[in-house]
Order: sequence, then C-alpha cells, then structure tokens
Amino acid sequence: MAYLLGLDVGTTGCKAALFDEAGRTVVSHTEEYPLYHPQPGWAEQEPQEWWQGTVGAIRGVLSHGNVSPNEIAGIGLSGQMHGAVLLDERMQPVRPAIIWSDVRTTPQCREITRTVGAERLVQLAGNPALEGFTAPKVLWVRENEPDNFERAVLLLLPKDYVRFRLTGDVAMEISDAAGTLLFDVRSGRWSEELMGLLGLPTSLLPEVRGSAKVCGHITAEVASLTGLAEGTPVVGGGADNACGAVGTGVVRGGLVAVSIGTSGTVLAHSDAPKIDPLGRVHTFNHAVPGALYLMGVHQAAGFSLRWLRDTLGVQGKDGLGPYGVMTAEASQVPPLSHGLWFLPYLQGERTPHMDAAARGVFFGLSGVHGRGHLTRAVLEGVAYSLRDSVEILREQGVPLEEMRITGGGAQSDEWMRILASVLGVGLVRTSATEGPAFGAALLAGVGAGVYPTIPEACDATIQTLSSIEPEPDMQSRYDEGYALYRDLYPALKNLYSRASAMG
Repeated sequence: MAYLLGLDVGTTGCKAALFDEAGRTVVSHTEEYPLYHPQPGWAEQEPQEWWQGTVGAIRGVLSHGNVSPNEIAGIGLSGQMHGAVLLDERMQPVRPAIIWSDVRTTPQCREITRTVGAERLVQLAGNPALEGFTAPKVLWVRENEPDNFERAVLLLLPKDYVRFRLTGDVAMEISDAAGTLLFDVRSGRWSEELMGLLGLPTSLLPEVRGSAKVCGHITAEVASLTGLAEGTPVVGGGADNACGAVGTGVVRGGLVAVSIGTSGTVLAHSDAPKIDPLGRVHTFNHAVPGALYLMGVHQAAGFSLRWLRDTLGVQGKDGLGPYGVMTAEASQVPPLSHGLWFLPYLQGERTPHMDAAARGVFFGLSGVHGRGHLTRAVLEGVAYSLRDSVEILREQGVPLEEMRITGGGAQSDEWMRILASVLGVGLVRTSATEGPAFGAALLAGVGAGVYPTIPEACDATIQTLSSIEPEPDMQSRYDEGYALYRDLYPALKNLYSRASAMG
C-alpha cells in the first residue's frame, strides 16, 4: 500500500492530509498562520509563516498517522492563487507577500487594461485585469516600493515558494501560472507580449512545469526538520481550484464542480480553449495536461448565510445547529419566499458583473416576511448567482452533463433542492471530503507512478454517493424568479456607485 501526502497552503492555514492509494483519508492536520491588514483593503502574509505552518502540519500528520515516512510515495501541493512572492538573489522574500484578497491595485488594473487593451488582454491571459491577480501586485511594488522591486530577481506563488523550501528547486506549475495575468493560456507559456507591454523582465519568471510532474525531492535538511524521508518526490501540484477539481473528479469534458464555501464557484472542465470575450468567467489552465477550466466566482455564497446567522443571532435548538434551524425554517416557506429576493453582493461581485461597488439587497420586503423567508431568500439568491455562471458557460458551448457539489453549503439538503431546481440539472455528491489537499495528493500519485493518469487516479479513488434532481414545479417557479433577479442588478448599478461614493 502506497501513501500520498497532500499539502494545501491556504489563506488561514496549511492543511496536510495523508491518503492511501484507494483515496481513503488516513489523517489530516492543519496549522494556522496570521493574515495581516496593514491598511484598509490590503492583505498580506509572511512566506516564512507559510513555511512554519507547513512544517507543523507535516509533523502533525506524521505523528498521528501510524505510517512510516518511507511508505509515502509522493507529495503534492495546492495553494491559494495569485499571491506575489518576490525573492532576492539570496532567495529571501523582499517584502511580505501581497495575497489574492488584497484590493489596493485598482490603478494598476486600469493601467494594464489601458496599455494592453481590454480585448487583447482577455485573448492572451483569458481574463480581465482584476485586483486579485498577480501582475497588478508586481506593478504596485514597482511603483510604490522601487527599492524592493529593484532587489527582486524572481516571482513565485505561495505553494511554489513552499515547494522551493521543501526541495531547493525553483519552478511554477501551469495552473497557478495561469492566474498571474502574465501567462498565455492558449499556448501554455509565459506571454512575452504581456511582459514587454508591462515593462517587466522575463528573468523574473521561473520555468513552468506540469502539475503531476516531479519538481524536486525532499532535502536532507527538510527530512530532519519534518520527519519526511529524504528523496521523497514532490510534484508541481496545482492552484486550489484546479486541485479542488481533481479532488472531485472534474477532469473530463461535461463535468462541472459547483462549490459553496465562503465564496462560491462554478468550474467546468474544457478540453479546448474557450474564453469568454467579455471576461465574465475566468479561463485557466487545468492540472490535467492540455486541458483548461472555465470558472465563475461569487464573492459571498456561504458568507451570505453566515452573515444572516450572525446578524439575526440564530442559535441552535432541538439538536440542530444554527444553520440547521435556519434551513428547517426556510423549508416551510414556498419557492420565491412570498415575493422576496436577495442579491448576495455583500462583498461586491465578480461573475458576471465584475463590480466591486455592488452591494447586497433584500428586494420585496414586507410585513409578511419573517426569519424563514429571509433565510430562503438568501438560499435562493446564492443559487441565482451561481446560475449566472452556468448560463455563461452554456453561452460558451461548454457541455454541462454532470454537476458535482462541494463545500459546506453542499451538506444542506434543502439548499441543494433549491440549487438543483434553479440550475435545472441534477447535482451529485462524491466521496471526496478533504478538498484541494486530496487533489494535490492524486497529482502526487500520478507523478510517483501510483496511477497512470489523472483521470485514472480519479476513477480509482472517487465514488458518487447520491444525487439531487430538479423538481419540475420548483424549476418553473425559479425560472420566473431568476428572470426578475437578472433585472435587479442593471436597475441598481448606478445607485451602487453613488452609494459607494457616499461612504
């Protein structure tokens, strides 16, 4: 029996999860680390604290897993996308990493769009210039901290920095490179055109390698520090969304992953380049060789329900937790919540509006509405927002044959009944429970020769457990509700900007 270790370098902590070759979880352990906000809108982390968290997570797994380090056939990494780790000639960070959630770079995004051209940028990078991406962060450092930029000789992303610390080898794997806004997603190479237009030296960029390719081996120093066996192979790994797709088996055409965590995503596998010319959904290179994925992102999916829980002060009762109480009350309310809609734009919105000024709205509120109506409206509003992404994917001709659901929201049967009927397609639950860390471990298994290919690794380890089908009566009502939902944002767009200017 071979074992595989997946590491997920996330925003709040590093998870290490150990799996056997059948995909069963042996043990997992998470070490948290800080997130810093030096100014409003800024979000930074210290790469050294990622490293310390990774070491602690590995040691935690090995101390509780009852598995010899020599039985671990390979290690894979997943990680938060877009963070800019700039290293000097001694391979030390020149400053804290500016991570994905940082929004200080609006001026740099405008400059990129002006310099490259909005249409050409989407053609090359598969995406518009957004504050979350890496390139605007690098330009911000150049413009605001010229001494730090002058010292920088190499750009890495978070999990690639951790892999460098594990192995001593420098590389960036393809699914993370695709999120920098410096990568040509069609050709699978760094874009010399983008680098030239932005005035960035190509020497700043490392070699790009495949997600399941071995990119180094555990060093003697790291073996002593963590307890891993020296020489254990470490593969490229993948961006968190790419690894999440692998971990749910979304590695073939027709398969889609729908995730409701704090944010929400709709991710579809594509065997051929498909780029939305309006940039409403992202196009990134997949961990599967030669494939891409299209992804819609929704800023406040599960967050919207958590906000309502905290705002109303909902407590658990009768053996149910707060969310169980809320969804039980929502299940007693008919579809469309007696004429109440919720726009889940509590943190602005990406897909399809790309509008940081958008805000949440309850529309149609009257004296008849109680807590159950508010909850159901939130569940329906998040489902409508996810349908926005699904409709764009349909416009692009992406086949949508099976949707696999993940994230905390997927555990709610009532929410899934609503979502299936809003989307008009069946939803499938799978056996995968460890998220991107599991996908990273499967990539390690391919690199180590445990599985022949990524799809075969998924076939060997992922089972479908249950499905939720649309309910025809609910579906027809939600088609009507979605039509009104779609009309609300255009009606409010100018008002959002005015409200944002007022504070």
